Amino acid sequence: MEITLVRHGKSLWVENKPITCQEFKNWVEKYDCNGVFEEKSYPLETLKKIGTANIVITSDLKRAVESAKFLNPNLSTISDPLFRETELPIPLTRLLGLKLNASIWAVILRCLWFSSYSSGCESLKDAKIRAERAAKFLVECAKDHDNVVLVGHGFFNMLIGKELTKRGWNGKKKTSSKHWDSTTYSYIQ
Repeated sequence: MEITLVRHGKSLWVENKPITCQEFKNWVEKYDCNGVFEEKSYPLETLKKIGTANIVITSDLKRAVESAKFLNPNLSTISDPLFRETELPIPLTRLLGLKLNASIWAVILRCLWFSSYSSGCESLKDAKIRAERAAKFLVECAKDHDNVVLVGHGFFNMLIGKELTKRGWNGKKKTSSKHWDSTTYSYIQ
């Protein structure tokens, strides 16, 4: 049995001008509503895995759904909000009108999130519980279909991978790029 976790492609929403923390919430909404760039080529290992999958699952966010279609336009996929990316907290204070690029806000807020700050979003603890459910679902799919691919998101795929490892699955990273990154987990009885 195999489960391959693939990270979606590069988002079409690339605006990275200085914004306030409060404006970052709107930036994330736009990021979530946009698709991904169609590439001239994709990692061969990722194409191979999605081409041989018996079932392909995606997050319900546009960038994951579109990524699966770019990797194989003839696919039939199952989209489920269970596999959405973990959210970022938005501080309630205005932080003195501080303006930073969205990529800097993302790093700062992700660090706060890992430090147990989750104002207005799913906590790390809750995300881990959701990752347990996601891993259980993927294992059941692998039992039924043998070869499963999930096209999802970086942080949530990482949490799912940790859960699969806890359940005795061995993971091997196949690509090293930020986008289209894939890790295959095998279970040998």
